[in-house]
Amino acid sequence: MGNSSGTPSPPPRVVIVGAGFGGIEVARRLCRCRVPMQIVLIDKTNHHLFQPLLYQVATAALSPADIAAPIRSIFHRCPTVSIVLDEVTAVNPQRREVLCRHSGAIGYDFLVLAPGSCPNYFGHDHWRQFAPPLKTLKDALELRRRILEAYELAASCPDPEEARAYTTFVVIGGGPTGVELAGALAEIGRFTMTRDFPQLNPEDIRVVLLEAGPRLLPSFPPKLSARALRDLTELGVNVCLGVRATDIQPTGVLLSTGEFLAARTVIWAAGTQAPDFLRSLGVPLDRSGRVIVAEDCSVPGFPEIFVIGDASCFRDPRFGELPALAPVALQQGRFVARLLCARRPPARRPHFRYRHRGILATIGRARAVAALPPNLHFGGFLAWLLWAAVHIVTLIRFRNRFAVLSEWLWYYLTYQPGARLLIEPSSTPPGHSPTAPS
Repeated sequence: MGNSSGTPSPPPRVVIVGAGFGGIEVARRLCRCRVPMQIVLIDKTNHHLFQPLLYQVATAALSPADIAAPIRSIFHRCPTVSIVLDEVTAVNPQRREVLCRHSGAIGYDFLVLAPGSCPNYFGHDHWRQFAPPLKTLKDALELRRRILEAYELAASCPDPEEARAYTTFVVIGGGPTGVELAGALAEIGRFTMTRDFPQLNPEDIRVVLLEAGPRLLPSFPPKLSARALRDLTELGVNVCLGVRATDIQPTGVLLSTGEFLAARTVIWAAGTQAPDFLRSLGVPLDRSGRVIVAEDCSVPGFPEIFVIGDASCFRDPRFGELPALAPVALQQGRFVARLLCARRPPARRPHFRYRHRGILATIGRARAVAALPPNLHFGGFLAWLLWAAVHIVTLIRFRNRFAVLSEWLWYYLTYQPGARLLIEPSSTPPGHSPTAPS
């Protein structure tokens, strides 16, 4: 196609915001597209993160490099992809520009927004310093530091009550992340730290899981929620259903029951919301700030803009609002990439159709739950094997697959997580008042 001067027009520019599951999938598919186009991939970090295993970095089972891959290495054989390390602050759909914190305005012909989600403290953002979330590698490493440091401080603490507070871990939120974290914390407390710290009383190592709703894993069938509750209880987790945090302080958590739970390590896994910059689109959002998209994943009124993954609210006629899961983002990414390659006008675009292949959650070593279509629900060792296989296959590089499989095998045989390194202890841990030397 040429312009009025007879020179060929440049290929269309596709800007992708976010290098999570959805954004990476769009970019990889477009790399193989025969239609020429410029691809610009923008992300705040230089790596693609396999978020489902992030909790294992936080609990010292895996190292950061096991679940992350540099974005540039993923696309080093794709010259049409340009990587921009920056943070998007706004979108101007009228001028077809993405505004970045450092790079300024970046123009686009097509825009794919896949920025993921961020923690939602439901109006209590000041809680974050006492109850960090688990969304990034930085979060995971901070949690790992707090967890390992808590045991070290407990071992050297002369006051039994204060030592017990250090070895009390509170997880807020009973979804998959909260359940997986609580199970992992209970296992390393029972099987690893009691050997590493023989001076600690095993009965003082406590893991408490708070869930404001009536059951764990609300997106799973009730039968599997009950199975998860039973497995966590067998691991020694104190599960509190129908209980929420009303205040979080450096020294513990105030519960809705009126009880104050002394704990130095609190982890937030209770909710997410879409990034604030999506408000700049000026289109309808749901209560979590997600963009309510059309049936082709585009933004109503702006057919050249697509929103996929956790930042989109897609209302499926069969399943209702699609959940914030990696399979949803991957399938939407493939769908949008096909639309862009086909160059179909908006009126002729097909509708996105989600293929539900089931949901999985792990609870601990050889413990998991699985809900597969149409009505196959089971738990235990078989579900754990399926969970492990799905995650190994989904990891983006062979090196990561081999490393994770090796670490899992080692942990399964020895109960010894391989990444228990306390790199930089904090000078003043939360709730800790250093005493002057005598």
